[in-house]
Amino acid sequence: MSTQTPRSPEAGKSSGKPAAAKAMPGQPNGPGSWRRGRWVLLLLAVICAAPIAISYFMYFVVKPTGGSTNYGALIEPQRPIPDSLMVTGADGKPLKLTSLHGRWLMISVDNSACDQACVTKLYFMRQIRAAQGPERERVMEVWLRTDADKVADVIQTAYPNTDMLIADPAQVAAWLPADTGTRITDHIYLVDPNGNLMMRFPKDANPSKIKGDLTKLLKWSTIG
Repeated sequence: MSTQTPRSPEAGKSSGKPAAAKAMPGQPNGPGSWRRGRWVLLLLAVICAAPIAISYFMYFVVKPTGGSTNYGALIEPQRPIPDSLMVTGADGKPLKLTSLHGRWLMISVDNSACDQACVTKLYFMRQIRAAQGPERERVMEVWLRTDADKVADVIQTAYPNTDMLIADPAQVAAWLPADTGTRITDHIYLVDPNGNLMMRFPKDANPSKIKGDLTKLLKWSTIG
């Protein structure tokens, strides 16, 4: 004798609609999930960039100093560090200059012989960074050397915290703009933590005024 449970007449009939697929654990659920994922990534990008954007806005739009202008010349449009710009460090290993993202970069360009004007810029950068107190760890001093000749021991000893990197002079010149009637070796440049060239300071710059610009930018780009 059969003991099978009677089946409903509706059993076996198809509704004509495919059954909804169940999402596997860890997989998106629903056709809109990929769009939500894109929005999440966009939101994270905005959050990461917010401190730098705020520093630009507060410094150049709100002007917290009561309307006074910045000392350095703002570079417009932005010039990001070229991805192809390779430099060589003290260990002889090549690296991309973009690998220094994440900190404010004060950049000077000179040949390795480093004349008096070169030494003066290195000195200014060292003192400006030191004057930022606890915030100085957010700043790097970078000397882009346009040749691979030896740097004098006295300079290496005096500026141990300066990254002395060998770079192709043609690539550097294509990236860094000089002021009218000057050369790139006449200036100190400032790059923001996102890798964008932000400011060019004038020839024979006043270090106190550079310090003032940098101090305000560090202040307004601090989270919280």
